[in-house]
Amino acid sequence: MKGNGLRSRTVKKYKATTNSKHNYPVQENVLNRAFSTQKPNEKWVTDITYIPITEGWLYLASVMDLYSRKIVGWHMSDRMTKELVLQALKQAHGRQQPGTPVR
Repeated sequence: MKGNGLRSRTVKKYKATTNSKHNYPVQENVLNRAFSTQKPNEKWVTDITYIPITEGWLYLASVMDLYSRKIVGWHMSDRMTKELVLQALKQAHGRQQPGTPVR
């Protein structure tokens, strides 16, 4: 390999970032997989996407309106914290300004 100018490339082992074995309260699943809706801003869902970058990971939290399937809020950070999700929810609420509570 050395004679041909080739080098081995090691791939980092996957590391789980979620700890499911905890004693913290878990939020109730209010949608219970009922994803259909009749009007905008009735039901929103969220997700966090991991984006690999040269320096490590970038985390993208997004909020989607189930009626239009439109991303109504998002936020990125180099750390996965509750602030990441709260900022995405604040942006969604500020942009959509729902008049009634969203599920």
